[in-house]
Amino acid sequence: MTSRRAFLQAMGKAGGYSAAYLSMQALGLLSMPRAFAGVPQLPAGSGKGKSVVILGAGMAGLTAGHELIKAGYAITIIEARDRIGGRVWSIRRGDRVVQDGRDDQICQFDSGLYMNAGAARLPTEHHGIFHYARELNVPLEVMVNVNRSAPVDAGSEIVSQRRAVNDTRGHIAELLTKSIDGGALDRELTSKDKEMLRAYLSDWGALTKSGSYAGSDRSGYSRPPGGYDEPGKAFDPLTLDQLMSHGDWGAPALFEETFDQQAPMFQPVGGMDRIAHAIYGTIRDHVRLGSPVAGVRSSDRGVTVTLVHGAPITADYCLCTLPANYVAKLDHDFSAAKTASLAGATYVPSAKVAWEAPRFWEDEGIYGGLAWTDAANTVVWYPSGGWNSPKGILMGAYTYGGRPNSVAFTHMAPEERLAISRGVIERMHPGKSKLLGKPITVAWNETQYSGGVGCLWTDEQRKTDYLQLCKPEGRVFFAGEHLSYIPFWQEGAIESSYEAIKLMRERTAADRVTA
Repeated sequence: MTSRRAFLQAMGKAGGYSAAYLSMQALGLLSMPRAFAGVPQLPAGSGKGKSVVILGAGMAGLTAGHELIKAGYAITIIEARDRIGGRVWSIRRGDRVVQDGRDDQICQFDSGLYMNAGAARLPTEHHGIFHYARELNVPLEVMVNVNRSAPVDAGSEIVSQRRAVNDTRGHIAELLTKSIDGGALDRELTSKDKEMLRAYLSDWGALTKSGSYAGSDRSGYSRPPGGYDEPGKAFDPLTLDQLMSHGDWGAPALFEETFDQQAPMFQPVGGMDRIAHAIYGTIRDHVRLGSPVAGVRSSDRGVTVTLVHGAPITADYCLCTLPANYVAKLDHDFSAAKTASLAGATYVPSAKVAWEAPRFWEDEGIYGGLAWTDAANTVVWYPSGGWNSPKGILMGAYTYGGRPNSVAFTHMAPEERLAISRGVIERMHPGKSKLLGKPITVAWNETQYSGGVGCLWTDEQRKTDYLQLCKPEGRVFFAGEHLSYIPFWQEGAIESSYEAIKLMRERTAADRVTA
């Protein structure tokens, strides 16, 4: 029989990290993700007579305020920006985009069009964000995350993802079949195992009876089938060398296997910020915009938050949801350990470019999904929704971390980003770049009060700095996507706010006993 180790090695070869990871879960070698535990249950009236100042009106601050008010706490949310949502930012006509060291941009999109500058999709496994969409009646629609019709830059030419993915699969299946036939797996597999695996690989890779890959209609047609006497002609297969010449040659096949990128994905109708604004609508009177925080200090009696402009705010407790790199710069009286942990947080740069254009991609049969390139802009992202309407917003770049050229892209001047984006779109859609207009570009590393798109902890930091920041500091509690194992997502912000609420509930109860 096949050993667990041999099976996992084979799965890793065939399907990459995601396949091996899911197989390990199935074998019980890894724990499954914790199911959504639901909103913390705060006893009615348990917060009566207690006040909380919340720093930041992003998803963590908004959800915490929404839930704490239900329990009777007196809430004040302080937000530095003139908008709510934090890194959930949908840019529409007339909005001003302010970037450090850059000229301001004013969005000129046609009415009804928008760019999701930050968060842009909702995995169905993120139950917290779906909870608020249901509770507050925010309509959702399917977001096309993967589209086999979308192009991929295969080095010497642009091809469809269906061609790149299926030709890659065919070549890998052929190589594995040759390994079986050559006896390379005799020590790991019985004769029956080899026979079954070979049959599976034949189906998986669309192999010939001899075990070779000669192309498949799964990869599409150079001459499509039609009526009467038109059977069509499938593409000749791309060689493995052609496929591997593309820096991200495996991305189109593996992207949707990532746990939080699997279909179906969703988006709020009208912009990703719709859920944040729905929550804001329930607590609007408790939110103060345009109020940057200068410092936070606590005592045995309460917390004092100083502002850049205006009088200080005092409260019994404070929930700080600001990014750690921003909190590190505040005037505070945190412990040396907390201060060091704040300084250790690393935020990832990220940039997007958006264009308004007639929907020329739909004329080519592309409805949603991402196109991949190893150029600095990383992807071209086609809109989901508004099908066949006159215009749409084409995301001409979405890049963060990873390759050096992608990181460099986030630090380029806006004009450089636009030029790269336009050039890639022209390569993928010849003659169409002239239709692109009204561009907007956002780099989160240049966005004030953010400093990056999300926090990236090393495994070692998860055991030290991360755990330190999860602990309250006197009467100050902490939350945000950076204090979760779901970084970069709204769900991480929501789940961390729930953990902070639980700690605050315990502290409030203890204070009542000792009062």
